[in-house]
Amino acid sequence: EEFQRDIKLRDLYNFRSRSYWLRRLENHGRKERVVVENYTIEHILPQNEALSPEWQAELGPEWQRIQQTWLHTLGNLTLTGYNSEYSDTPFAYKRDQVTNADGKKIGFKFSALNINDGLGEVAQWNEDAIKARAERLAKEAAKVWAAPVLDIGVLDAYRPAAGKSAPQQYSIDDHPHLVGGPMRELFEALRKAVLELDACVTEEFLKLYVAYKAETNFVDVVPQVRRLRLSLNMPFNEIDDPRGLCLDVTNLGRWGNGDVEVGLSSLDDLPYIMGLIRQSFDRQMGGPQDA
Repeated sequence: EEFQRDIKLRDLYNFRSRSYWLRRLENHGRKERVVVENYTIEHILPQNEALSPEWQAELGPEWQRIQQTWLHTLGNLTLTGYNSEYSDTPFAYKRDQVTNADGKKIGFKFSALNINDGLGEVAQWNEDAIKARAERLAKEAAKVWAAPVLDIGVLDAYRPAAGKSAPQQYSIDDHPHLVGGPMRELFEALRKAVLELDACVTEEFLKLYVAYKAETNFVDVVPQVRRLRLSLNMPFNEIDDPRGLCLDVTNLGRWGNGDVEVGLSSLDDLPYIMGLIRQSFDRQMGGPQDA
């Protein structure tokens, strides 16, 4: 319930991972994946503060409050195949009349996307309509990101047996090359930059390396004497590396995850290395265009 309440009210448009949650929400339960990168993130109620008279009438006398409250939230965001030039047009036009270059109608009413289910039957896009759609999508999101429910037998199998200690927890102090000196300074700068990529990024210290995760690991850091060895979790042939710093470690035994290896030994190289790391992160998160 708390998750559903939060996702209905949260500013999801300005949430860096908006492409990720749209991709997951749209493709949940589908046998064939929809490439959401081919669509545009659209505000049903437009962003334009100078709303047209038609939109003001659609929303009613409290149109400014409604726009400020619900503009960037789940109930008002969707994916569309039409150009952003239609963004400010009335709801009925977006629903029924938008056409593509071939004259085919591609408005909400004719959309095959799951996220647009029901929009073709909405007569008026007002606060009640936004809330109702948010409620429906929040329930769907709760299925997508459902908390795992494990059988008691499974839980018992992974509980420490009587007299046995729990699995060891590691920290930065377990990595001797990070205890102090230049590698610690370099690691702290890298760590800060990686964690700032997105609020969903997490850090986990393991015995041999440090993992940074979104859905799963996207970069692993192996501290060494004179450098930080990074493993990027993506195919080598997809990395854009103009300076040619990356190594192809496909099918080679390495600590960490991924087919791309690159070293970081100087703060001067951090901006470039972060560009490589972001490619791995963005590949994992997905990225439709914004409107």
